[in-house]
Amino acid sequence: MAPKVLVSDKLSDTAVQIFRDRGIEVDFMPDVGKDKERLQDIIGQYDGLAIRSATKVTAKLLEAADNLKVIGRAGIGVDNVDREAASKKGVIVMNTPFGNSITTAEHAIALMFAVARQIPEASASTHAGKWEKSRFMGVELTAKTLGVIGAGNIGSIVCDRARGLRMKVVAYDPFLSQERADQMGVEKVELDDLLKRADFITLHVPLTDQTRNILSRENLEKTKKGVRIINCARGGLVDEAALADLLKSGHVGGAGIDVFEVEPATENPLFGLPNVVCTPHLGAATTEAQENVALQVAEQMSDYLLTGAVQNALNMPSVTAEEAKVMGPWIKLAGHLGAFIGQMTDEPMQAINILYDGVASEMNLEALNCAVIAGILKRANPDVNMVSAPVVAQERGIRTSMTKQAKSGVFEGYVKVTVVTAKRERSIAGTVFSDGKPRFIQIKGITIDAEVGQHMLYTTNEDVPGIIGALGNTLGGNGVNIANFTLGRKEAKGEAIALLYVDEPVPDKAIAALNDTGLFGQIKPLEFDVA
Repeated sequence: MAPKVLVSDKLSDTAVQIFRDRGIEVDFMPDVGKDKERLQDIIGQYDGLAIRSATKVTAKLLEAADNLKVIGRAGIGVDNVDREAASKKGVIVMNTPFGNSITTAEHAIALMFAVARQIPEASASTHAGKWEKSRFMGVELTAKTLGVIGAGNIGSIVCDRARGLRMKVVAYDPFLSQERADQMGVEKVELDDLLKRADFITLHVPLTDQTRNILSRENLEKTKKGVRIINCARGGLVDEAALADLLKSGHVGGAGIDVFEVEPATENPLFGLPNVVCTPHLGAATTEAQENVALQVAEQMSDYLLTGAVQNALNMPSVTAEEAKVMGPWIKLAGHLGAFIGQMTDEPMQAINILYDGVASEMNLEALNCAVIAGILKRANPDVNMVSAPVVAQERGIRTSMTKQAKSGVFEGYVKVTVVTAKRERSIAGTVFSDGKPRFIQIKGITIDAEVGQHMLYTTNEDVPGIIGALGNTLGGNGVNIANFTLGRKEAKGEAIALLYVDEPVPDKAIAALNDTGLFGQIKPLEFDVA
């Protein structure tokens, strides 16, 4: 059955057509996002939800979204999506961070010019028939120092445009490397240094716990007298009341504000102040940007629903379409390894350690990690998936670690998973052969070669004669048909293991009969999703 997507905000006809052209059923209801009750009534029908800023994806809405797999936000900001609730529900949240980068950067530059030359006030004055040429004395941008807070996609474009205006650019970004700063032609500085030196300050960071009120009253007071503040990023980054006070006192020379702490902003302490240019969140409001982000979100959601490719996800590692093709068998393997060890472990887990060898170590390891963790946790929580698994593991206090190494054996690459509990460590390793089928290659340090079957039975025993016969006779006597089996041992007469492939789940009475023989140390029926 074709995936089904709801478009609950205004998206271009071209974007909606992309879903249809890709074979996805789509309902275009651009006003339903504003109707919370109606949206909650219908959301359970859909695999995907495409939104802009009007639709609020709350925890309550997600509770009703039983089939939802992906939310696509046409734009950068996802303040209207409860990402934590989405992650717990196992729903991928995507945005389109590149579609409006140029548009937003250009708006920041435009506001900088408007504030520097007081263009809106001068325009209003001239329209009113006044000729107040001496009133509107501006400043040049050339040779001024621009402080850029956040040098990511948009911030880096602003830096480039500012350098073209012959401004000196200093940038504060904890994730900006010196090498990248050199490539951009900017000076990498700490925040306090930027505040003291900048003639203009522009913000290009998301709103997080770390960035909220980054231009607080205290930080604004550290700036040089006459500084001009530009914010096209997110409301809440600037203390609006403090900025208003410093504008009135003359310490801040002007401000260009496109985003506000409360939106729609119908009242604000900055409104009505001279040399404050305000726009109604227009950073991405160009024809080109709106079309770009709409097309991009439609392509991303279609790719995920049809191929499993994940792009620009905020709560899961991205996997390109090319990676999805190559990694598909490895992601299945990772899930099977996790499922095996999860079904084998009855006591609380303390840690999950994952080793990647050879070609496996060169893949998208974050995605493989998610698959392993999801496989492990499915036994206790069947609804967990690659999105929700890391969140659930963290909530349970399970530590996860990852190691990678160069090719170390006969296989081109393999994955080894070890689970640590208070009582023991348990490990399993696997690989993908050239036929694309996942294989178990080591259990408890014992080498084996076992494909993954839907219904399997795992046993341990001392390596003595008669074990295979006892397995066959006991299971056969209890109505269990063995399709195939794989054996392994460390040494003759030492510990041995068996993996049996059976046609149906092994009934409890058959497990009890095997226990009654006294020949087996551990007996565990296993189930795998091999679809």
